[in-house]
Amino acid sequence: MNSFVTYFSASGTTAKVAKKLAQAINAGSYEIKPQTPYTQADLDWRDKSSRSSVEMNDEACRPALADNDAAADIAAADVIFVGFPVWWYREPSIIDTFLEAYDFKGKTIVPFVTSGSSGIGSTGVHMQSVVGKGAKVLEGKRFSSGVSEDELKKWAQSLV
Repeated sequence: MNSFVTYFSASGTTAKVAKKLAQAINAGSYEIKPQTPYTQADLDWRDKSSRSSVEMNDEACRPALADNDAAADIAAADVIFVGFPVWWYREPSIIDTFLEAYDFKGKTIVPFVTSGSSGIGSTGVHMQSVVGKGAKVLEGKRFSSGVSEDELKKWAQSLV
C-alpha cells in the first residue's frame, strides 16, 4: 500500500507526531497550512469570539488553504493519513477545506489526532460526510506527543 501523511498543526504537537509517522511508514508528508496562520489569540478556545471558536461554531466554515500542492501525492497514494489537533471533539474546519480541495475517490483516509485530554469524538463520521461515499474514512486514533515511531508503525500496519 502506498501511503501519504498530511497534517495540520496549530502548535507543533501534531507536526511532531506526523513526522514520526511518515518516518515510521516510509511515506511522504505534507503540512496543511491555512492562508492566514493562526495566532495564540485565535486558538483560545475559552474566548467565544476567537477565530477557532467562531470557525467551529459554523460547520459551513472553510478557512482558505495557503496552497494546493499535495494533489500529485494524494493521487499516487492508496491510504492518506490526516493528522490534526482535536477541536471541539472533531477536526478543525481547515481539515474540511483540505478534504474538499482534493479528489479522494477510491482512497482510504485515516485520521490521527493529538490532544491533551479530548478523545477523537465524531471525527471519522464527520470527515466521511465531507468526502462522501467515494472514499473510506477509518475511525482513526488519538496519540500523545510522546508516541514512539515504533508504536505508530505498529498502528499503521494494523490497518491493512
